[in-house]
Amino acid sequence: MTTLDPDLQSIQQARTLIKNAKQAQLLFAKYSQEKIDGIIKHIASEAARHAEELAKMAHEETGFGNWQDKVLKNIFASEKVFEHIKDLKTVGIIRDDQQNKVMDVGVPLGVITALVPSTNPTSTIFYKTLIALKAGNAIIFSPHPNARQCSQRAIEIVKQAALQAGAPAGIVDGLTQLTLEATKALMHSKDVALILATGGEGMVRAAYSSGTPTISGGPGNGPAFIERSANIQQAVKDIITSKTFDNGVICASEQSIIVEKCIYQDVHRELLTQGCYFMNDDESARLANILLRPNGMINPEVVGKTAIYLSERAGFCVPATTRVLISLQNSVSRKNPYAREKLCPVLGLYIEEDWMSACDRVVELLTNEGLGHTLVIHTQNQQVIREFALQKPVHRILINTPAALGGIGATTNLIPALTLGCGAVGGGSSSDNVGPMNLLNVRKVGYGVRSIEDLRQPQPAAQTCCAPTSHSTSIFDDNRFAAPTAAVAPQAASAPLYAQGDDRFGAVTRAVVNAAANDITEENVERIITEVLGRLSR
Repeated sequence: MTTLDPDLQSIQQARTLIKNAKQAQLLFAKYSQEKIDGIIKHIASEAARHAEELAKMAHEETGFGNWQDKVLKNIFASEKVFEHIKDLKTVGIIRDDQQNKVMDVGVPLGVITALVPSTNPTSTIFYKTLIALKAGNAIIFSPHPNARQCSQRAIEIVKQAALQAGAPAGIVDGLTQLTLEATKALMHSKDVALILATGGEGMVRAAYSSGTPTISGGPGNGPAFIERSANIQQAVKDIITSKTFDNGVICASEQSIIVEKCIYQDVHRELLTQGCYFMNDDESARLANILLRPNGMINPEVVGKTAIYLSERAGFCVPATTRVLISLQNSVSRKNPYAREKLCPVLGLYIEEDWMSACDRVVELLTNEGLGHTLVIHTQNQQVIREFALQKPVHRILINTPAALGGIGATTNLIPALTLGCGAVGGGSSSDNVGPMNLLNVRKVGYGVRSIEDLRQPQPAAQTCCAPTSHSTSIFDDNRFAAPTAAVAPQAASAPLYAQGDDRFGAVTRAVVNAAANDITEENVERIITEVLGRLSR
């Protein structure tokens, strides 16, 4: 009897899983919303029940982070995700607009292939199972080889839970023979409708180049801007909480701090108080040497490690209370690890003269890495928030919250998700926190409400106000244009937005308004109106 080589065996396993999943999904697609919701409720409950067991397995197998925080991630990816999606309509008629005569029908995609990262090897499986099945799909997992055992245990838990709740066999499964060839077979199969990719840059790029539609996350490099109106003590607490959560493996976590010069001494003092260690030039260089591999990618040996471990590995000593290592920086480049994504409790810190130079530094850092992902602002100034929201090239802007937890929707009301899209600017197909609505198509049903004769009917002429060629009432007598409102509105509307008397945004607005007002006179306005009305009356 001929024994197939391991790579061929794994390819055959991938093909078998796809065949089983396709058959299961054809049955599952006929399930009612109520039945599907019952299945995912049971899956979420079983996943949460094994949260601690799997957290300890993941930590022991990968060496990343700490098991206590992984318990929270497992709970989040099961119970919290379920609570958010449980009432969504995803199958059958999901919207029926009787007034406009339009109806929407949810249509499952089919079979989904899901790539699982070693940084979140069990929580990702819970989350992706719930959102895939909620939308009526089947899902096949390809775990990371470095997290083989814990991922396969998580797959077995959700697989058995689905079967117990009445799902067809094959609706959830995963590779056990982990080879690159098997993963390629999953990604290139014509029977796979979508790849849901979370993982390293190389694997995500391979998914997009497979020819199969792909939704992915992307690398984060989120800056944290502490603006002068911020509650400094709380801002520092949030940043440290985020950067030490599971030792920094969540891609939405802060990678650098940007501080306005006028508050730097207060921020520096608070960082020291709360357990940060400022490295000198030599220590920064030593640590930089181990943060990246020679090819410029993150060194997996530093991912999810503690600040104490990292300092020892780099060859210098820090106090036993140290939680985060900080390096003062003034440059940004691909070769500078402090300006890149660091999945460990290490931060670069940039001191900027004012909010405008801070804006420039934010864009520089994001352009270097992390376009489309996340940034966080600590401020009480609503105008600062609006300026950043309108201009910064990210799809998650978080305000006064730990970025790692806010980005995934744990401490914010964003959609709870562990796949955070970076949009076109970040090389992805979606900018969303990915949920069930990203994993279905919508069939549109439109009733006829107009005939071709209606389309051919001439449209009634637009009614114009009767306006004489001359008039006795000046436009300046109209109370809508009363001088006090027009003159003071810009400043009055903005005044509540300026924290601590900050008028950095008000000056330009007032100058522009006043300059425009100097060109408007009663004589000019009346002349223009007379000319326009004269042309209309001809």
